[in-house]
Amino acid sequence: MKVFATSLQGVSIFEPDIFTDLRGFFSETFNKRRYFDAGLKLDFVQDNHSRSKRGVLRGLHCQRNQPQGKLVRVARGSIYDVVVDLRLGSPSFKKWFGIELSDENQKQVWIPAGFHHGFYTLTDFADVEYKCTDYYQPNDECSIRWNDPTLLINWPNEEPIMADKDRLAPLLSQVDDSYLPHYSS
Repeated sequence: MKVFATSLQGVSIFEPDIFTDLRGFFSETFNKRRYFDAGLKLDFVQDNHSRSKRGVLRGLHCQRNQPQGKLVRVARGSIYDVVVDLRLGSPSFKKWFGIELSDENQKQVWIPAGFHHGFYTLTDFADVEYKCTDYYQPNDECSIRWNDPTLLINWPNEEPIMADKDRLAPLLSQVDDSYLPHYSS
């Protein structure tokens, strides 16, 4: 397995080994020992699977008081995955990182607890699977609008299909400090 750092401290890209032959391929999508050796010394408590059709944008989400670290991969299709650092006091506050994740490239992105996350579906549909380090708490969710002008995220489409909760999420300028997660070094 290969591990690559990104422009956001703590956010990493994992490329599992893929074994191909005339039958297809085999890949170990998670092995606790390998990820532990690569620096992910965490326990995952919840696995999620979402299916989205082309043009769907989900995000930008995080949890404030019970933040979830997420190991994200695409089992089928392709997405443009975005991670944003909106942790108050962080040296990379308001910075973002984007990457295409697909069933072809088999890349995974590690998103540490406290970062906001969202993705846009590039193919007819995409199955996104992610492991989480804490349980989902709907009342703890902190969403920021996907197209907040202070973030300048280069999404692939300016008119995505979205849930109202994402389309109507507040802008950064509309929230006070208690709404955002805090950075701890």
